[in-house]
Amino acid sequence: MPCSTSFDSDALNELLPIYYNRLFPYKQYYNWLNYGGVPKTYFSYREFSFNLADDIYLRYQSFKDQEEMEREIKKHKPHKIDIGAVFNFRPKDHRSVSVFTPMEKELVFDIDMTDYDEVRTCCSGADICSKCWKFMTVAIKILDAALREDFGYQHLLWVYSGRRGVHCWVCDAKARSLSQSSRSAVAEYLQLIRGGDSVAKKVNLQQKLHPSIERALYIAKSYFENLMLVDQEILSTPDQWKKVLALIPDPTLRESLENVMPQCVNSQQRWNTIELGITKATSKGEYKKGFSPHLVAEIILQLVYPRLDINVTKGLNHLLKSPFCIHPKTGCVCVCFDPLKADEFDPMNVPNLSHLMEEISQYDANTKEVNSGVPEYEKTSMKTSVAVFEAFLKGLNKENAGRRRDESDQKRDF
Repeated sequence: MPCSTSFDSDALNELLPIYYNRLFPYKQYYNWLNYGGVPKTYFSYREFSFNLADDIYLRYQSFKDQEEMEREIKKHKPHKIDIGAVFNFRPKDHRSVSVFTPMEKELVFDIDMTDYDEVRTCCSGADICSKCWKFMTVAIKILDAALREDFGYQHLLWVYSGRRGVHCWVCDAKARSLSQSSRSAVAEYLQLIRGGDSVAKKVNLQQKLHPSIERALYIAKSYFENLMLVDQEILSTPDQWKKVLALIPDPTLRESLENVMPQCVNSQQRWNTIELGITKATSKGEYKKGFSPHLVAEIILQLVYPRLDINVTKGLNHLLKSPFCIHPKTGCVCVCFDPLKADEFDPMNVPNLSHLMEEISQYDANTKEVNSGVPEYEKTSMKTSVAVFEAFLKGLNKENAGRRRDESDQKRDF
């Protein structure tokens, strides 16, 4: 399992030139960010940034076409590539203009596992495992459904961050043209968990649940037992169950449930006891002001609902790590994956640089026609991710073709 193996970061400078020369999918990458050339300056007005060796940071990089982009990436061999907005002028010439402002950018979402540290027990910090990765699976399913069903977006590119999280790029034309205030509205709509470390109860639902909340709750409930009660054992110690019980606003109910917790044998039994106690109290109307009739749902959502870094979504000028770049600490490729197969995605099985080099060598050794014209990534486990990327592009290119026709019709009418 490539990404579960150790990676020698000292080898990064040695392996990156090979990766950028032989494996990076430049053609598909340019196809994506060019968006059919509507308008023609779209790609050349896009900002990129490079993190190089020795902590050198190059911002406001831009390229006129695929050839220049490929040449510059191969030249600089960046440890990290970030993608920014499309500006009103070429970013590399931004000092020569009086007004330099971002015009468009994909609507992006960033979910990082460290934001789940207060609810996961298996790992913390930058560490992840198959147990806590299920938080990401739930987040992908809830967010993907909301973006498609509530907003009508179709062209969503999901990307592994290379270490401990996922990114979503919403690439529909109507999403890319959103103003900063509109991006903020989308982010706030999707943000259920509110409040810092000093706030215990961070999810508060309205009396009548919105259909989007009902859908998210359905997904969350389908994972809750295995994720929180079996894998995370969130109620296995007194400190843990006190933390969950603190979400109950009524002190009498909270105290009565706390007294019976030691008598239960495991997290499942304790959760059943908590759920039954809350249900009885709400059904009899024995709740005081501030005691929500949706308290069980609020607790479930606080534990498993997506924890978004909404500032990434709100900012039109915010850069985000590029698909197919390499995480410098793990050596893993930031691969694209199919959200419909989120349950099958395994971050421990993502290709890293060392493994990719081994796969190329093995393929060439076992194949007589070494120069057969097969793309180098087809010789490796990267081919699955590139295939996902190409399937995404197929749908996006249909929208781009429609926009080109519309632009051509407008010119003829004029």
